[in-house]
Amino acid sequence: MTFDNPSLDPECLPALEHAPLTPVSRRLAPCQALLRLFHWAFLTLVAWLFPVQHELLAQYQPWLAATVAGLGTVAIVLGWLEARRRGYGLREHDLIYRRGLLVRRTQVLPLVRLQHVETLSNPVERAFGLVRLACFTAGGRGADLLLEGLTAERAESVKQHLLSRLAVTPGPSSPGGETP
Repeated sequence: MTFDNPSLDPECLPALEHAPLTPVSRRLAPCQALLRLFHWAFLTLVAWLFPVQHELLAQYQPWLAATVAGLGTVAIVLGWLEARRRGYGLREHDLIYRRGLLVRRTQVLPLVRLQHVETLSNPVERAFGLVRLACFTAGGRGADLLLEGLTAERAESVKQHLLSRLAVTPGPSSPGGETP
């Protein structure tokens, strides 16, 4: 048996950037904003109420709290805008998830590596009717792809599709490429 590994022409490869993506639910933006609001409100409260023993530093405590609140406002707005730009694509052989505002991150999960899929949601996400879909692959300690911003119905249908693909995907260790 001889090993053959021919080179590919980079110009002929499919462009991942042009893959059609489905936007996540529009409810993700207000959900993310509310979660960030809780976080930054707590930090602002700590900055405002934390007892400062030194008199010189105590006079700047309201400014510190105002600065933390201002940074929180910027973080909430950026989070809102970022959540509106997220999208995912489910193709025949992989799952694509694109997110990010200033730094764009595109994750591609080959379905042949998929081993487990689960849905997650915290109380705020449930109030907005949103679910996260966690996809696990071999050898990972955590979720390799965490798809946020799906409605419960959409998350369940994507999960069922992935699980059905998992049932028919050829296993790497089985002879003939069939799963036992």
